Amino acid sequence: MEKIAALYLAHLNPVTKSHEKIISQLAERYHVYVFPVVFLKQGVEINTRTFPFPYELRKKMLLSMFDDHDSIDILPNYNFVSPFIKYLPPILSPYSWSLRDGILHDVREDRFISYTGDTAERIALRLYNLHPIKATRMEISSSNVKELLYREALKNLGKSEVKTNLDDTNFTSHYKDQDNEEFSRQSWQEMVPESIVHIIMENWNVIEKFAQSLDKTIKIFGMKLPTEGMLN
Repeated sequence: MEKIAALYLAHLNPVTKSHEKIISQLAERYHVYVFPVVFLKQGVEINTRTFPFPYELRKKMLLSMFDDHDSIDILPNYNFVSPFIKYLPPILSPYSWSLRDGILHDVREDRFISYTGDTAERIALRLYNLHPIKATRMEISSSNVKELLYREALKNLGKSEVKTNLDDTNFTSHYKDQDNEEFSRQSWQEMVPESIVHIIMENWNVIEKFAQSLDKTIKIFGMKLPTEGMLN
């Protein structure tokens, strides 16, 4: 029987237990290609408070769980190259279609589907002919994990929270309905696989750096993009 590919395009910043579950379930039926998004300016990756972990660290996180799995490949082909404005508006921009071609370049199977739990993203994937399957959004999000990481880092540093657009826009509805005290009792360690807890702790300087930084990310047409490299 012909193997079908599953494309999973995501931020994965950081990888959570929800990501682990999604990839594991896809691998039961498909050859899974995982594409952590990368933003490049003059060949250098841009990281922000929204996207703190570079590609190589996110790849290390994924390999810590799936390195011995023959049906899972992690590829660096989901690359936005500055100026990022050229990819807008989605669908109409020829550069956005070139991005799609780059994603498919190393997919060996002729037939494929793609995965997202977000309705708007599913519509976009359908318009790009990436054949999204119907799925529901998982409860644990990377945004929730990052917020808890930053709160812990700032607390350890004896500093107050940095107010950014993360505070207002990136919580899932599950957390929006909870008060601040209840959210603060959540543990980020419970939201990520054990192997990734160790990787995050080994790279805690990344968390401390971005916990003290304003978020230099903008959301346009539903896409989150770094402000650096947006126009040049």
